[in-house]
Amino acid sequence: MDAQDKRLPRVLIVEDDEHVRRYFERSIHQHDHLSLFGSVGSFRDAVEKLADSPDVMLVDLGLPDGNGADLIRLLKNSSPQSEAIVITVFADEFRVVEAIKAGATGYLLKDSMPDDIGDLIVRMLAGDAPISSSIARHILKMFNTQPDPVPESVEESLLSKRELEVLQLVARGFNREEIANYMELSIHTVVSHIRHIYQKLEVHSRNEAVFEAVQLGLIKLNE
Repeated sequence: MDAQDKRLPRVLIVEDDEHVRRYFERSIHQHDHLSLFGSVGSFRDAVEKLADSPDVMLVDLGLPDGNGADLIRLLKNSSPQSEAIVITVFADEFRVVEAIKAGATGYLLKDSMPDDIGDLIVRMLAGDAPISSSIARHILKMFNTQPDPVPESVEESLLSKRELEVLQLVARGFNREEIANYMELSIHTVVSHIRHIYQKLEVHSRNEAVFEAVQLGLIKLNE
């Protein structure tokens, strides 16, 4: 195994509240499977850090000099494999949808933060999509307004049958390892299917893929 394989996932914290930022820093420092890449309190400072493509970004949406969702877009454009978790006080529909479409993998409210943010990040990197329960209900409520079904020929031309099966399991909350076990596939095959799904739907995260697929009528959350 070379040095690159041994490198710990690097976490960038973008939070203007110094107390919260220090709390995140301590959690990352205490975790054996993560490294603190940087900790900043402004949009401008975060942009400079993004040039080196952190593996994970914890980001507040309401920064004093910019919108955290724009940082997620910048991160995903330069490093599509990187992950972003929103940690914010905003729970309105516009902010939630904007963050998911920008590529956020998780969306947590500050009044329901976990005790160990480091453990949550590790679980996210293993395939989980951390979302506060109130936000999850909000998203499901939006998804319950189903669009008109698309013709079967369109479904088949956009995603293969196997890709649709994988995406449906993703929508049900399965991580990559669980999908591989359930479908009796290798983890590499599942990762390949997910990569193709992202490319075809032109998205960068699990939540965004599910969101787009539901809007297109490719999957339904009650299946």
